[in-house]
Amino acid sequence: MHITLAPMEGVMDHHMRQLLTALGGYDLCITEFIRVIDLQLPARVYRRLSPELYNDSKTASGTPVRIQLLGQNPHCLAQNAHKAISIGSDGIDLNFGCPAKTVNKNKGGAVLLKSPQTLYEIVSEVRKAVPAFQTLSVKIRLGYEDKSLAVENAQAIEAAGANELTVHARTKLEGYRPPAHWHWIAKIKDAITIPVTANGDIFSVDDAKRCMEISGCERLMIGRGALATPNLAQAIKGIESPNSWSEILNIVEKYLFIQTHGDQEKYLPSRIKQWLMFIKSQHPQAAVFLQQVRTIKTTGEMLAAINQEQLRFR
Repeated sequence: MHITLAPMEGVMDHHMRQLLTALGGYDLCITEFIRVIDLQLPARVYRRLSPELYNDSKTASGTPVRIQLLGQNPHCLAQNAHKAISIGSDGIDLNFGCPAKTVNKNKGGAVLLKSPQTLYEIVSEVRKAVPAFQTLSVKIRLGYEDKSLAVENAQAIEAAGANELTVHARTKLEGYRPPAHWHWIAKIKDAITIPVTANGDIFSVDDAKRCMEISGCERLMIGRGALATPNLAQAIKGIESPNSWSEILNIVEKYLFIQTHGDQEKYLPSRIKQWLMFIKSQHPQAAVFLQQVRTIKTTGEMLAAINQEQLRFR
């Protein structure tokens, strides 16, 4: 089994990667995407998004981190892929799944799923720029408006030289609405030979088991589920029981202490509230706690509220 921590724009930054990979179970992290338009970006852009590049492209706990690029210009993507590799990225991931309107309006992300030929041209060009010993992975959705090109898109990506494919089991129009169509991942997996990773609606150990059974994949990518239950990867691998609400409170408190002296301290209360939005999907107590802290604006107040909540379990 191989579990990847998903990229989630504005959520899964290097601080969260550090926290979650320290809990164990993750075999790979993908960064939030770097938007490539028409220039080769300087090294500082990559290092700002992924400080792990200073640590052999690994989190502090040793989990490899791969840079993700998003764009539509094959040549510019290839140039930037080469740059990211040259400063140490553990392979390159290409994003053809982002559903954001602004991204799609600029011909990036999921809108490219309308054209298998375009996918082939982009992946082929980037493959030429990425050394053969480095992994070139690609993330897609099942399509844009519908799933009619799902298999053809995957075959084009493989033919162009990608080593791995991750499939979010919804179209762009389906967004994040349940259900995830894991059976479509099985169709894709049967049509290509490169490793396929299943993604979408994996929030529990039971979800993971059903996804693997239906999709035929032993490789999973989890994002929202990892935020809802921080040790979900360990639980899926049968190493630990899923975190309880009291354990999650301890993890959130630890995160606050780690970040208190960082450059993002003033945003921490908002970040915790955002995190609680994900946690409440699996832990009803989080919804109640979120209401209690919704007006908090300082880190000190948030820590005090967490400590008060912890007292209920002592």
